[in-house]
Amino acid sequence: MNSSHQTRLINFLREDLAVPADAIAVGLRHHDQGVSFLPMVLWQYGLITLEQLDKIFDWMETA
Repeated sequence: MNSSHQTRLINFLREDLAVPADAIAVGLRHHDQGVSFLPMVLWQYGLITLEQLDKIFDWMETA
């Protein structure tokens, strides 16, 4: 995933799902598989709900 796509994903997390910037920062620090796994890290750490995770995957399919 390129940096443009990463930026769009982070904007989606913040603007559409209202994920706090602090939560995104934690996810970015703890993911080591690439940004495409960022949603899984956020969910594993309890920073997003399963419903939000589904919305992120739906967004990723169309982005």
